[in-house]
Amino acid sequence: MTPPAILDVEASGFGRGSYPIEIGFVAPDGGLFCSLIKPLPEWQHWDESAAALHGITRDVLFQHGRAAEWVAAEINQRLAGQTVYCDAWAHDYPWLSRLFDVANMVPRFKLSDLRSLLSEEEAARWHETLAEVREEMRLQRHRASTDAKVLQLTLMRVKRALQASH
Repeated sequence: MTPPAILDVEASGFGRGSYPIEIGFVAPDGGLFCSLIKPLPEWQHWDESAAALHGITRDVLFQHGRAAEWVAAEINQRLAGQTVYCDAWAHDYPWLSRLFDVANMVPRFKLSDLRSLLSEEEAARWHETLAEVREEMRLQRHRASTDAKVLQLTLMRVKRALQASH
């Protein structure tokens, strides 16, 4: 199996008013893309518990974030025509939609739930394998592109383990 593209979104928090602050993905060839997003003036929601998890401050977003239009155009160009997977579709889809809405663009790729790639047996192995991959990578930062890479590696390991056992 060729690894699929996997996307992850970090956000200002959860629920109404939350917005994407970082988008990252890993391509099928393992290449990474990641960008912080500069908040728009109307994007005021900020959840300190989410910030503690991803470690990104609003100041960092204003200093290093790129315009929503640039981020949407860049991921559209790089992911055009692909089905891209995420592990939190119910959250990631609205955040991605918010990004594309403010950029006045339409995604040129399809976002799907990573779970759709897993059999029941693979899904049963998922959390244990994910913990193993995270431990092996010893990541210091909870960021979008590295989270996407962890998910891609976990998916491929789960798939290989099942093939080896049959």
